[in-house]
Amino acid sequence: MGNNGNLSKAELFIQNLNAKNAKKLAFALVLGFVVYHAFLHMRYGSDSCKWLLSAGRFKGDKEWQPYGCMLHKYTETDTRKCLRYLAFWGNQNHFVLIGDERLRSLSLEFIDYLRSSETENNSKQSSNTKNTENVQFTDYKLRLRVEYIYANEVSKSLIDEFIKWEHEEDPPSLIIASCTYPTFQRGNVTEDIQKAYEKNLTRLVSPIDRLYAKKTKIIWKQQDPVDQESSPDEWKNVRNEDVDRINQAASNILLYSEAKIWSSSNMIASGLVDEFADGQKLSSLTLKHDVQILLNMYCNDYMNYNDGTCCSSAEPYTIIQVTTYAFLAVCASIATAMYVRKLIVKWRGIHTYMPLNQPATTDTQSPLSALASLAVIMTYFYLCDRTNFFMKENKYYSEFSFWIPVGYVFALGLFFTEDSKLTKVLHRDQTDELKGWMQIVILIYYMTGASHILPIYMHIKVLISGFLFLSGYAHFTYWWQTGNAGLVRFLNVMFRVNFLTVILCLCMNRPYQFYFFVPLLSFWYSIMYLMLSLPPRITAQIAEANPYQYLYVVVKFITMLATVTVLYMSEVFFERIFV
Repeated sequence: MGNNGNLSKAELFIQNLNAKNAKKLAFALVLGFVVYHAFLHMRYGSDSCKWLLSAGRFKGDKEWQPYGCMLHKYTETDTRKCLRYLAFWGNQNHFVLIGDERLRSLSLEFIDYLRSSETENNSKQSSNTKNTENVQFTDYKLRLRVEYIYANEVSKSLIDEFIKWEHEEDPPSLIIASCTYPTFQRGNVTEDIQKAYEKNLTRLVSPIDRLYAKKTKIIWKQQDPVDQESSPDEWKNVRNEDVDRINQAASNILLYSEAKIWSSSNMIASGLVDEFADGQKLSSLTLKHDVQILLNMYCNDYMNYNDGTCCSSAEPYTIIQVTTYAFLAVCASIATAMYVRKLIVKWRGIHTYMPLNQPATTDTQSPLSALASLAVIMTYFYLCDRTNFFMKENKYYSEFSFWIPVGYVFALGLFFTEDSKLTKVLHRDQTDELKGWMQIVILIYYMTGASHILPIYMHIKVLISGFLFLSGYAHFTYWWQTGNAGLVRFLNVMFRVNFLTVILCLCMNRPYQFYFFVPLLSFWYSIMYLMLSLPPRITAQIAEANPYQYLYVVVKFITMLATVTVLYMSEVFFERIFV
């Protein structure tokens, strides 16, 4: 069995399941992901606003997931915070929706979402009950104005509206347009009708481009499908094939303008077409999704929500980030040069010798090689976390996505075991393995968005507390058995715990408290070190010789807990000491 030639394929496969090969496989996968996403960006572009408006899919519970970016769910508070922020900086929050009756329903939903109890005495709304009447809503405190203008075709009056806005000193912030032609409900979209529609749209391109030059965003909303089986009589002749032809014609013409084509609204409506009232009136859920898309497009770049990456530009880098990455890049360059030099020396057949009393080292053990690996890892983290290079999705919890990984981890724990030379309860090997499994389960918990499931949330909190206890237990038993409570030991532990976190703070431009668990571990380890290092220092050997020494340990623990509790409960006392 000592010779690889005598091993079976299964035994050889298990033998190759080691950390070194796992690192190689992980690096190959990451490199493949980088190449794949680079190809996607070259092929389809990197504008997340375009992704938001162009495509997506439904998740469970009919939640909409845009392609490649995360959609923040704006509440009334979030929306007003965004509009108030823009108003504070002097921006006019002026929205115009111009189009047919179906766009009017979106404007009414949008206004209902923006209206709140605070705006009852600070707003003005004017509308009529007819579906073809204009609507206007104003909130003076937020410098907000929402208008709906009826237009069932690309006529001279519609073009004149664009020209009028073009000459205004403060044109609208956002214009959403969508219309067909007067006889669209008769169906039978012929080639002549399509060409006439395209010709009318061509006249709209120049006004759109001139408005875009004045910082106005223009969106052309594609026509939504209909439920042909339950449509009213006046919509019976409209087929979804006709809708697709009209949408394709609009896309072909406006592709050469500065207008953005909003096709994801069509996809949302297609997925919820069964909920349409009268077969053609958009459902409430469809309109809510459309409103959320509009708010994400308008506000994300100003609000910087962690779960709202659509239409959000990358954070500006700081001097600290530039300095950190420059240092890592220099280390990586030197390590690469050393590796290339070694290959050249080996290729030339030159052998190097070292003294017998000097231990043999490999390139992977040198500090420069370690820093080069760290540079690659931090660059990958930055691409994932601070840019839209890699596609992102909102977390969505499902029983399958959470329990399958947990079950897989449980199965691995059953079938892969190792022997240990230690026999005590909660010895080093046991606690290390327990903490490793805990970290994997906690990672699954955060990745699958299970925090809003109360039973799982409570169990994970117990797991985190258990992890904290095991960490403290391991440090305490080490000190209890060895008596090593020196400053070197303290700095060694603090460095091991905090090194990666501090590097992340420097590279990601985040405060130390952002990575909350490491500060938590560091705090309690510091408290425990302070308690144990104060005289009298009691160890296992001293306590065995004099059992009364246990009393000092108990008094130390009670004093520590009492002090922390008082500081936690009394904000005034805490501020008098530390502020």
